[in-house]
Amino acid sequence: MAFESSTLPITDFQIGDGAQRNSTLICVPIMAESVEEMLVKMRKAKELGGDLVEIRVDFLKNFIPKQDLDILIKQAPLPTLVTFRPRWEGGRYDGDESKRQEALRLAMELGADYIDIELKVAHDFFSSLPRDRPENVKIIVSSHNYESTPSVEELGDLVARIQATGADIVKIATTALDIIDNARLFQVLVHSQVPMIGLVMGERGLMSRILAAKFGGFLTFGTLEEGVISAPGQPTVKELLDLYNMRHIGPDTKVHGVIGNPIDHSKSPHLYNAAFKSTGFNGIYLPLLVDNVSNFITTYSSPDFAGYSYTIPHKEAGLKCCDEVDPIAESIGAISCMIRRPTDGKLFGYNIDYLGAIAAIEEGLRATSGATPASGSPLAGQIFVVIGAGGAGKAIAYGGYEKGARVVVANCTYDKAKELASKVGGQAITLSELNEFHPEEGMILVNTTSVGMKPKIDETPVSKL
Repeated sequence: MAFESSTLPITDFQIGDGAQRNSTLICVPIMAESVEEMLVKMRKAKELGGDLVEIRVDFLKNFIPKQDLDILIKQAPLPTLVTFRPRWEGGRYDGDESKRQEALRLAMELGADYIDIELKVAHDFFSSLPRDRPENVKIIVSSHNYESTPSVEELGDLVARIQATGADIVKIATTALDIIDNARLFQVLVHSQVPMIGLVMGERGLMSRILAAKFGGFLTFGTLEEGVISAPGQPTVKELLDLYNMRHIGPDTKVHGVIGNPIDHSKSPHLYNAAFKSTGFNGIYLPLLVDNVSNFITTYSSPDFAGYSYTIPHKEAGLKCCDEVDPIAESIGAISCMIRRPTDGKLFGYNIDYLGAIAAIEEGLRATSGATPASGSPLAGQIFVVIGAGGAGKAIAYGGYEKGARVVVANCTYDKAKELASKVGGQAITLSELNEFHPEEGMILVNTTSVGMKPKIDETPVSKL
């Protein structure tokens, strides 16, 4: 199995007939110290909408294989995947290897639907199975890389090695050092000739867990609650089903997202995914933790990656990646959104930050003053202090200038403040000078920096005014 590059060409996405639904299963990892607690969690997994449960027996205290597996498998309300992960593969079991494999064989005899065995010991495990092994049990052979994501060629070779063991299902989990690492797993997924689980761990790998449904992944993992995970970066079942509408992601689903760093604070996925769902649009909107915008845009060049919103700190870098830019965005020097034209793949950049932000500020001012739109903008003639001279700051300063405000740009770097202020006929000061700034009645202060963002929402870029 060989692949040409890590860039995703158009043909890599044409893997189905355009059906709205997909067959990717949602597997809920069940981790607990007692059998009783595991049974409770399995029932919750069914209530939440999971398709199967992964019974992580390496989490059990005082594990008695025959007794515990019999109860867990036979009383499970969903199909079962039994995993007994050793410490050397990221699990908790640190005992005798022969006893571990014996427990997995027992799980097969007791009626587990799937069992997971690591590639490192897969050949030995298969050779130990009796000829009359249970036919209904599917064996997943897995490989976990907790350090990086290998090249496409190396991943292809890894798939071939796993297939050679006799695996029914191939599982490869790698670690994302950059969001573009996901593209390598996507390429392997769409070319795989056998059922395959291909996931990238970590916050930068979230898209692999959601888009598994687009690229033909056999399953993805969804947890019962946020933060209780069996591997880094797992979303919850509720997020997969309610936020990302995963049941309706398919080969033809258009991918959108918000590009930023950090990104977990963004509410955009909630807004856009709800809008897509209510209008019946076949699209998905993801939080995209991007380190290098140019590399991201180059890697995900397929028309299926249809458009993005931009947030801190990538609004200016995004503009440089556009084929064409709206005149207002050009004047501002930053974009807030990018759209790919389906006919030729060209990227168009726009900035609508100033429209939404200025409208919200005007609405708030009118609400407190009792003024009406007919009386003109309440910003006209007012001191309008913009903290920050990045992409968002440029847009807000431009908006204030357009409304006739007296713009003051405050930034930690004076030269950047001066550069922006000169474009909007304003005044430039440093943040330290802002602390000594004398406000006047009606003055507006707008913070466009990352200070005060989640999780440090109580922080402020100024100590006093």
